[in-house]
Amino acid sequence: MNYLSLIGRNEALFSRDVSSYEEALQTTIQRNRFLIIGGSGSIGQAVAREIFKRDPLVLHIVDISENNTVELVREVRSTLGYRQGDFRTFALDCGSIEFEALIKTEGPYDYVFNLSALKHVRSEKDPYTLMRLLMVNIFNAVNTLRLTKEMGAKKYFCVSTDKAANPVNMMGASKRIMEMFLMRESLKHSVSMARFANVAFSDGSLLHGFNQRFAKRQPFSAPNDVRRYFITPQESGELCLLSALLGENRDIFFPKLSKKLHLITFSEIAIHFLKERGYEAFECFSENDARDKVEELIENKRWPCYFFNSDTTGEKDFEEFFTDSESLDMNRFDTIGVIQNKPEFDGSKLDEFMDGIYALRAKATWKKDDIVRMFYGLLPEFEHKETGKYLDQRM
Repeated sequence: MNYLSLIGRNEALFSRDVSSYEEALQTTIQRNRFLIIGGSGSIGQAVAREIFKRDPLVLHIVDISENNTVELVREVRSTLGYRQGDFRTFALDCGSIEFEALIKTEGPYDYVFNLSALKHVRSEKDPYTLMRLLMVNIFNAVNTLRLTKEMGAKKYFCVSTDKAANPVNMMGASKRIMEMFLMRESLKHSVSMARFANVAFSDGSLLHGFNQRFAKRQPFSAPNDVRRYFITPQESGELCLLSALLGENRDIFFPKLSKKLHLITFSEIAIHFLKERGYEAFECFSENDARDKVEELIENKRWPCYFFNSDTTGEKDFEEFFTDSESLDMNRFDTIGVIQNKPEFDGSKLDEFMDGIYALRAKATWKKDDIVRMFYGLLPEFEHKETGKYLDQRM
C-alpha cells in the first residue's frame, strides 16, 4: 500500500534527520538493550522495526495482544530476517505481576519505550472504558517508569498525542495529564515524549476500516468536514526513535508543519483509496442508501460511500502540536520541532487526582461526570466537547 499517495504526499517527512543522525542511532542501538511496551500495535511495530534493523543487543516486546505479537514476529522474520541480538516477545499486560517479574528477571533494559495506550476518542462513550483509559494512559505510564527507573534504565520514552495540546476530548486530556505526571517523574529519571498526528491506516483507525470494508464488500462511511494531519507508520516509528535516543530530559518531539505535511479530510482519502483499487466513489445520501446499493454499485466498479458532517463527542475542529504557552526549539532538527519543558507541576493536585481516581475505582461504580470533574481540577482550561453522540452510533 502506498501510504504517501493515499494521504496526498509524495515525500517522507523525517528522512533528512534520520539520515543526519544515522551513525549515532546505529551506534546507540547496537550497544544497548531495549524494551518496548505496547510493541505490537501499529506504532509499536514501527518502532520495533526501526530498532531491530539496526541490530540491538536485546529487543524485547511486551503487548497484551497475543495475536498482534505473533504477527509482529512473522512480519519481522519475513522482511528483516534475523539479527545477532536477543529478540523475544511476551504476551503480557504491563500493569500485571507477570510484567514486574519480567522486568526483574530479564532486565535491566537501557531504553524503555511505552507505546501502550487507549487512543480512540470513542473510548469515553461509557464510564468503564473511560476508567480503563485513565489507568492505561496515565497510571500505567507512571508505574512502568518507576519500575524501569529502579532497574537502572537510561531513558524512558512515552508516546503522547497532538490531541494533548488544548484538549477537547478525554483521550487527549488523559495524555496531557500523563505529560504532567511525567514532568514530576523527570526529576528522578530521564524521560522524553512525542506528539504526532494521525498514523495512516493504524489498527482500529477509520483508514484501517477502509481496508476492512473493502475486503468485506461493505460501504465506506467517513466525515467530510474533519481535516487532519497524517503520518505513515514508518514516520511514527522514526519520530519515537529520534525522541527516545536524541531527546533531552522532558523534551516532547513533534513534526514541523511544512508543505509536505498538510491537512486532508477522511472523505478525500476514501476517494484516493478506492481510485487506487480501480473503483469510483459513489456518494449516497444515507447509511441505509449505501447499504442497499452495495451489490449494484460494486458490480459496476463504483463503491457506495456515505460522507457526512461530524457531530460526535470529542472531535476537535483543528489540529495543533503545541500551545502558545510552551517553549519551542525549532532549530535543532530540520523536520522536527521540540517542546522544551521545565519541571513545572503542582504535586498536591497530582496526588489529589491520583487518590481521587483510585477511590472512585475502588467503589466499582462511577459516572463519567465524576471523572470529568476530576479532569477539570488538573486542567481548568479543558474544553470538553460533549454532544451526546459517539462514533459507535455511526456505520
